Amino acid sequence: MTYKKKLIVLLSIIAALTLIYTASLVFDDERVSTRSASYVWMDSRLVTRVNRIVFSVEESIVELVKKNNEWFVLNDGIEYPARQARIEDFLALFTQRVRSPVRYSNAASHASLGVDAETASRITVYGENSALLDILIGYEDNTGKEVYIRRAGQNEVRSGEYLITVYLRGRPGSWYNLKLFPESEDGRLTVENVQRLLVYEEGSPLVYSRSNRGWTVSGVDASLDAVETYIRMVIITEGDDFSEVSTDDPVLDHSRIVLELGNGGIRTIRLSEADETGRRLAHVSGSPYVYSLPSWSVQRLFMDISNL
Repeated sequence: MTYKKKLIVLLSIIAALTLIYTASLVFDDERVSTRSASYVWMDSRLVTRVNRIVFSVEESIVELVKKNNEWFVLNDGIEYPARQARIEDFLALFTQRVRSPVRYSNAASHASLGVDAETASRITVYGENSALLDILIGYEDNTGKEVYIRRAGQNEVRSGEYLITVYLRGRPGSWYNLKLFPESEDGRLTVENVQRLLVYEEGSPLVYSRSNRGWTVSGVDASLDAVETYIRMVIITEGDDFSEVSTDDPVLDHSRIVLELGNGGIRTIRLSEADETGRRLAHVSGSPYVYSLPSWSVQRLFMDISNL
């Protein structure tokens, strides 16, 4: 055999072995399974279009709506402010590529996995009145760490993070933004914005005033760190529920805290008298909501001057 013929034979063998190796990679069951397990439920580019999310669990429905770039929880026809960051984290579960392998591909498995229409919980994400994501959530798998998930209208069943059920089964209140000053959540209201703070509880008010680079309390020099820690606590105070009491109810005139801001704005917290558990109701000027504050939160609002 001539050298040229030997070379052709060797090159042919190499080409054949390369083809066989490539085919083994493409059709290897484990590799196919790995590719199938990597999955994205919703294109991240659709997030900006999302304006409504509906959770259906048995007889319960929780609805989130977006208006003017702010999220609200719709409860009994009333819109309550929602926790923006919580909704962003929730949507991220579906826009990130995660391990979500196909478990079953036939409709006969749906009932036993809890992903049939009659049994499953459901999450529907809307954008401009069309469903961007519509999934049915079934039972836990054998590990207890994942749940079965099926796209509505499809037979394929995948497994996904159990964390989804934490969001799914939360009460409407779990989505509420109960901060007295919601703008503190994204840094639009900070200690640096406050020039004076007045606390009207009993007797003469306590007056916290900036003085050069420090603070005074009713004219007496006070610890900068202590005062700013206190003011920060006032700004980030949150309730544990909303109240049906009207914002102009006289019950809210028992005491108040006034924040005077550097831009000339004034925000006033009006509070009711404490009940037998120490709980109070609170309303912030300009807000349509009245909040219910637990006793431990109330105690932080009325700090003893001796602690400064």
